[in-house]
Amino acid sequence: MSDLVVPSRTDRLKEVRDFVSRAAQHFGFDEDDVNKIVLAVDEACTNIIKHAYDYGKNHTIKLSILTKNTVFEITITDQGRPFDPSSVPQPNMKEYLTHFKRGGLGMYLMKTVMDKVEYDFKPGPVNRVRLTKYLQRQT
Repeated sequence: MSDLVVPSRTDRLKEVRDFVSRAAQHFGFDEDDVNKIVLAVDEACTNIIKHAYDYGKNHTIKLSILTKNTVFEITITDQGRPFDPSSVPQPNMKEYLTHFKRGGLGMYLMKTVMDKVEYDFKPGPVNRVRLTKYLQRQT
């Protein structure tokens, strides 16, 4: 397991992306999957900064990467405002594209590019999102 703790600032997202990219490459993902994983983590961290911490800069985000067999799992932890993922409706992609809407696709992107997205948002001091991607081994 490897961990990274960063301040909740958008200017630190490059450090997060680099950390996740290195770990995913080392695990054996191809460039396409590495980019998908990095995108999902970037979206999750951006949502934490914007919504859980309301852009407050004196908070932290913790990333933990756990690998086992073909499982690559990133757990992102914050101590901000709890988030109920069921409160976000499925986006209407046709409407987004025809009206050139911006924003609001983070959860959709995470669920699209990752194999599993799980939220732990019980009332309390810690929120977690767990992003899982399975490595397809070549035979």
